Amino acid sequence: MKDESSPYALARAEVTVDLDALHHNVSVIEKCSGDAQLMAVVKANAYGHGLVACAKAFREAGVPWLATAGPGEALELRRTGDRGRLLTWLWTPAGPFAEAVSQDIDISISGLWDLDKVCQAAAQGRRQARVHLKVDTGLGRNGCPEPAWEELVTAALRAQASGAIEIVGLWSHLAMADTPTHPSIARQLARFTNAVALAEQAGIRPEVRHLANSAATLLLPQTRFDLVRVGLALYGLSPAHDQATARGLGLRPAMTLRSYLAAVKDVPAGQGVSYGLEYQTSSDSTLGLVPLGYSDGVPWHAGNSGQVLVAGRNRTIAGRVAMDQFVVELHGDRPSPGDEVVLFGPGDRGEPTAQEWARAAGTVPYEIVTRIAPGLPRTYVGGK
Repeated sequence: MKDESSPYALARAEVTVDLDALHHNVSVIEKCSGDAQLMAVVKANAYGHGLVACAKAFREAGVPWLATAGPGEALELRRTGDRGRLLTWLWTPAGPFAEAVSQDIDISISGLWDLDKVCQAAAQGRRQARVHLKVDTGLGRNGCPEPAWEELVTAALRAQASGAIEIVGLWSHLAMADTPTHPSIARQLARFTNAVALAEQAGIRPEVRHLANSAATLLLPQTRFDLVRVGLALYGLSPAHDQATARGLGLRPAMTLRSYLAAVKDVPAGQGVSYGLEYQTSSDSTLGLVPLGYSDGVPWHAGNSGQVLVAGRNRTIAGRVAMDQFVVELHGDRPSPGDEVVLFGPGDRGEPTAQEWARAAGTVPYEIVTRIAPGLPRTYVGGK
């Protein structure tokens, strides 16, 4: 199945997504998460893999919950036919709360202002809204501050009694789950447990309590509660590479990014390459031009460090990554224009992985896969 969004993009590069790998990763996560339900996080275009196709694959694998950060992607899933449980949590006063309520999207509430907005939307649509109350236990992003938690709980119970909302969940988010021994984990777990206890003593009977992200699901069983929110691990990448590799966790990377040589040419010793001339050939050599750059999601910071597979060998990028191209030195080898270049994949053929690209660019694998431009066509293989 191909998403040929741009014929020009298809001529330059292709993103292949292995749906069987997604199914495999769901199975791995389910085996380690015990009785907790699984929520597949499909924000940021399913971490660059393709929102609608990946959401469908997760549903086919039996995943009961999906989640997006913002409402735009949640509404897109509804427009394309997904009717299952769906949470979104990143809201501004602009909403769109009414549309989300009308489409049975669960809404995260972090304070009185968004509770008021949801109640107004419920009244406008004459439809009860499903909400998850979020407490900030230490991450410092959205979520209700602990001193204001009791007030929010009281107001939410009042709104529930009026019929405006149903309080479906209580939740929070860990800051350091990828470092299992970090003292913040015990602090956040204790704060979350206390917040849940306060809410339940006040009369809230949540369907789900959830705290664990990918790293916590895999490494911190005490954080799993009733539901686990898993993103990166479902796409086959380790959320805590310092603790365990994707292969060590039994995960299979789903994305492969490939391009094709646009030119191959002989150059003399001392040939400067790309802007700034930071790279020069040390002897007579050959250069290969790859027609992808930072406008396509290839990190600028991977210049002189990132590797790609060309003609059976991994080659380091020569010089800076430009907006729409970069160069590799081929050291006398003579592949032809049109020959395949694999930027990253599962590593089965010896090609670099997204984790290795992250290391080369001084970033995290989350950024490597999510930054791949939506305009590059996705080809989906495997699945049902």
